[in-house]
Amino acid sequence: MTVPSLIDQWFPAQQIGAESLRERGSAKAFPPVNFLHVWWARRPLSASRAAVLGSLLPAWPSGEQAAGDEEAAAVLARLRAEFPEGEDEYHAWFKELVGIPRDKDPAAARAAIAAALAAGRKTEGNAYGYDRAFTRSPQPEEIRRLQRLARVRSSSVRDRPAVLDLFAGGGSIPFEAMRLGCDAVANELNPVASAVLQGTLGVVHDFGPELAEDIRTWGGRWARAARERLAPFFPTDQDAPTQSYIWAFAVPCPTTGRPTPLAPNLWLQRGAAAVQLVVDQDAGTLTPTVVTGSEAARFGDRATYKNGVAQSVWHDATTFSGDYIQQQARDGNGTYILLAACYLHEKQRRFRSPSDDDRTAVELAEKELRRLRPSWEIDGLVPDELVQPGHKTDELLRMGMRVWSDLFLPRQLLANLVFLEELISLQPQMQQSLGEERGRAVALHLAYALDRCLDYNSRLCSWHAGRSMIRNGFDRHDFAFSWTCAEFEAGRLLLPWAVANSAKNHENLSRLVHGTGTRRLGGDHLVGKPNVLRGSAAAVALPDGSIDAVITDPPYYDNVMYGELSDFFYVWLKRSLKGVWPQFCDLPVTDKQAEAVANPSLFKDVATHSGRGRKAEGTSTAAELATAHYEKLLTESFAEAHRVLGERGVLNVMFTHKRVDAWDTLGAALLNAGFAITSSWPIATEAETSLHQAKKNSAQSTILLNCHKRGDTLPAYWVDIRSDVEAAAVDAVTNFSKHGLRGVDLTLATYGPVLAVLSRNWPVYTGELDTSGAPEVLRPDVALDLAREKVAVLKKRGLLGGRDVEFDRMSDWWLLAWSDFGAAEFPSGEALKLSLATHLDLEALSKTHRLIKATSGKVTILTPAQRRTAKGLDVEDVTFPSLIDTLHALMLVYDEDGVRAAEQWMRRRNLVDDEGFKDLVRAAISAVPRNKQGGEFVRPEARVLESMRGSLFEDIPVPPDPAEIAAAAAAAEAAAAEARPGLW
Repeated sequence: MTVPSLIDQWFPAQQIGAESLRERGSAKAFPPVNFLHVWWARRPLSASRAAVLGSLLPAWPSGEQAAGDEEAAAVLARLRAEFPEGEDEYHAWFKELVGIPRDKDPAAARAAIAAALAAGRKTEGNAYGYDRAFTRSPQPEEIRRLQRLARVRSSSVRDRPAVLDLFAGGGSIPFEAMRLGCDAVANELNPVASAVLQGTLGVVHDFGPELAEDIRTWGGRWARAARERLAPFFPTDQDAPTQSYIWAFAVPCPTTGRPTPLAPNLWLQRGAAAVQLVVDQDAGTLTPTVVTGSEAARFGDRATYKNGVAQSVWHDATTFSGDYIQQQARDGNGTYILLAACYLHEKQRRFRSPSDDDRTAVELAEKELRRLRPSWEIDGLVPDELVQPGHKTDELLRMGMRVWSDLFLPRQLLANLVFLEELISLQPQMQQSLGEERGRAVALHLAYALDRCLDYNSRLCSWHAGRSMIRNGFDRHDFAFSWTCAEFEAGRLLLPWAVANSAKNHENLSRLVHGTGTRRLGGDHLVGKPNVLRGSAAAVALPDGSIDAVITDPPYYDNVMYGELSDFFYVWLKRSLKGVWPQFCDLPVTDKQAEAVANPSLFKDVATHSGRGRKAEGTSTAAELATAHYEKLLTESFAEAHRVLGERGVLNVMFTHKRVDAWDTLGAALLNAGFAITSSWPIATEAETSLHQAKKNSAQSTILLNCHKRGDTLPAYWVDIRSDVEAAAVDAVTNFSKHGLRGVDLTLATYGPVLAVLSRNWPVYTGELDTSGAPEVLRPDVALDLAREKVAVLKKRGLLGGRDVEFDRMSDWWLLAWSDFGAAEFPSGEALKLSLATHLDLEALSKTHRLIKATSGKVTILTPAQRRTAKGLDVEDVTFPSLIDTLHALMLVYDEDGVRAAEQWMRRRNLVDDEGFKDLVRAAISAVPRNKQGGEFVRPEARVLESMRGSLFEDIPVPPDPAEIAAAAAAAEAAAAEARPGLW
């Protein structure tokens, strides 16, 4: 028998989700692993630890299973010996090991907090009643027990379980595996991520928190050396020290040829300070002047660049386009104008106009850069590698940034190169004083500090007027151009701040592993041994059968282009670490060809179709070739997981993507690599009550797919298992909706169970022949689309209290779009799939009915008022093409003219006693998100519908708000604490 994992049988998904959300409650509260270095995707530590535990631990066999199987009986006997009070004690111990006290329920606490927030109340103190779960480190006896039980499930002879993350990235999964006493193998292709993993795992394991003092000591020497060289270029007042500078990108005015600054607004501190652009036409001068108080209100919202159009400050009639701006930038005519300086006065940030000393210092810095650059180039210090064309890097090339050093203002580049040169010169002294290995560890953290300087001191950085602070370059997953650029004061402040952060981050991270003292636990073999491997997940340097569990969070299709983004750091990191960590510095730039993402830019030169217009048979677009490449690498990677896993090994995959095609690719890769999907659990990762979530189509859950090696299976035909797929989707909706899932997350939660049906019967044939004449194998998206259609029917029924009511197709589409996506804006591909499921033409919804607005890659549901403006709705009509048109017209009349006008409008159209129309109102009230902020509905549609319910449709009950749903879900989770025999 294959002993199932605990996660195949039971998993406290609601509570782990609540802890994951709590872990990400604010940027300042993130775990220290998130602060070590920029990486664009990190799983919550709580979810990572729970996934490792749930995969390694055995399920609790039932008495019936034990009676019929000797191994099950042995497992049950061992578990009873460890937990004499039974299965509930086992589950309580699991949650305690994750970091959740036995007498606490984070899901219930989060629901209470959400209810208070919706009502406009604040909760006092720590509403959870305990510290965040990830802060609790496993105790020695807990680790020993885990190691004993893991051997029961895997039959391994290893003292410590071996856990592999194929796509280790920022390191959350291997970090938690190491904390749990496992040998944690972190595989990663990207050299930047590999270097970060070395600090996250290896340095923490080997040196503990006391290394922080060495980082501070040597970082201080480094900062002092740099200060001596840079201070002359950053004038300051000791009583009001300058903190930062705010610049605006400028191009020549097409009419006058004079530089015009481009700024979406001129705020420095919203509501308090702004920049006035004082223009002297006769002298041809532009003088930025800081204004405060009422004067700030006059100028703060003025824009010289907005919605792709620029306005000249020299000639009122002159406007120019984004194309003109980009061409000027590419031709080298882009410049920067200093708008203001931010300084500190009595612990408050204040602003001043640029002074002559400021401008002189900038000129001196430019002169110094010109003097030093030739020798730096000879020494190979200047990152002059070409910016390669790419999916994201094209954003840089369009703005004339051809080499990586172009991403910095001259003074920024001077400062960063001085930092680099001084760091390299210090490294031999560190190794001589501290010893080679300890010196290398300190050098690694100082390289992280340099990268932090780059992230906060480049042209990508912008000024956050709402918080009066610099916004780092990678606050998003792209190279978005910053029209107003913020420069960190680098003469005295930048490097000491970055070093202090590196030391603190290492110290905090180490304490999660080693505790608060200086005595490390590694000598007792309780902290697992880490191993960082750099290479493709499709070819891992490990022996066959050497791993107990592969827990991984693979790249999400085309979500993040890690290689393109990380080149920003790599071209510096390979210089700062070349002498101490050469294994991370052997490439000119990062490897994009072997990266498991769907990057269409890699295939644009070989694509045989542009993606526009009618597509001839046999042609392929760049996006299609990128998808095929991604699926190939993912399949090869999962095949490697199959090879390195022991016979009872477990593969646990975390996946968060919303798109069916991404799930199709993932499913095909798992099935073709030889895995059977045995369980699927959704874990919340985004707060459903947040304002952002109310406005954007975002999956709120990460789906955990647990897989085992697939044994022999009999192939099947689609027609024979179609009903099983439908039943799996229905069961998943029934199970997961009880636990608070709704919208797109409920749909995603059905994909695992549906893929599990396929995996039990793989290969599944369509009944047709492929182009070679062989039986055609089913693509997983056929089953996923069927599940989605089934879920749509069930969701519509749920909106109507369990009743089946027929509306028209357009009304169905509108209801299901709100129910499925929970947002007004979502990807056009998803909108198209929903249109196909409801047998509608998506283009007609946009161009004829004006129900939606379709733009590049996304669709937005229009409000009734927006539809009227777009001439898709006329409230004076007596009859309407669809019920949703009728409802939208009524909403406009009610909101603008009041209850009495709305009643008369309904009577004239015979709607007062129309039960079908009332059913639509009832469904709409339930479908549109009822999220509140400060006691008010976020969506205007929800506000009008609720008001209409109370005035015109009093017999329609109030649907529960999201906080009540969360509370009910928490109660359901508690009630279902007894073991469940799987989800399907």
